[in-house]
Amino acid sequence: MTDPETAGDVPAPTTIAEAVTFAFADAVPRPLSRAVATEVPVQVLFGGVPFGIMMATPADLEDFAYGFALTEGVVADAAEIRAVAVDGAAGAVRLGIDVTGARLQTHLARKRAMTGRTSCGLCGVDDLAALPRAAAGPPGAAPRVALGAIGRALAALDAGQDLNAATRAVHGAAWATLDGTVVAVREDVGRHNALDKLIGACLRAGRDPASGFVVVTSRASFEMVEKAATFGCRTLVAISAPTALAIDRASALDVTLVGIARRDSVTVFHGAERIAADPA
Repeated sequence: MTDPETAGDVPAPTTIAEAVTFAFADAVPRPLSRAVATEVPVQVLFGGVPFGIMMATPADLEDFAYGFALTEGVVADAAEIRAVAVDGAAGAVRLGIDVTGARLQTHLARKRAMTGRTSCGLCGVDDLAALPRAAAGPPGAAPRVALGAIGRALAALDAGQDLNAATRAVHGAAWATLDGTVVAVREDVGRHNALDKLIGACLRAGRDPASGFVVVTSRASFEMVEKAATFGCRTLVAISAPTALAIDRASALDVTLVGIARRDSVTVFHGAERIAADPA
């Protein structure tokens, strides 16, 4: 595990905005101050070579570095990252990721330019063959997950989203143990960024991907399935519905895919036989 080297001024994850609110009942303007989520360009460099620019919330950036490097296929595990440098200047952030020499050479041979919008996970891909895909499904048998565990994780994720509680403008991703205990939450204005941050946090903490499951507050697009599978996670729970391609990829990679997760019900699109009705 490496410690990030931080230089310059990295913006705060929230700022205060002045606004006016109107109630439909009386149409009276009422001034208020409220926290809003910060969104800044984060330039990612591998070995000093620019890779792309992502719009992200400037928090947990070292976790983002690890998760992004893994899910983009630049590294295969945390040990191949030697250092992370975070440099803030002029309302932007440079995220320098130093990887081992062999990995850097492989990366440079396949490098794609990427300028990422907040919601985008595929910006800069100009060839279908370059779509990021997990090479194979995670190893081992997928674990059974109890409905009660999913319910506990959903409730804990809502309570653990401090940034969203302040801004109501960010996505969350959580890592829960198989009994539904949430042990890590990461947030970002971009759903892909939140998941990359979570995966990075799990990598740095040495968590076993088979020991729990991921819960996200977004739809389950195919990129979210790919990222989870690349980490080695066998179960993905999403608040919203999946896309058809996400279901296809979950089936191909044998990742249990749970969508439309609510307090009173869930819908399982792949791996329903692994969802246990009994309490965890």
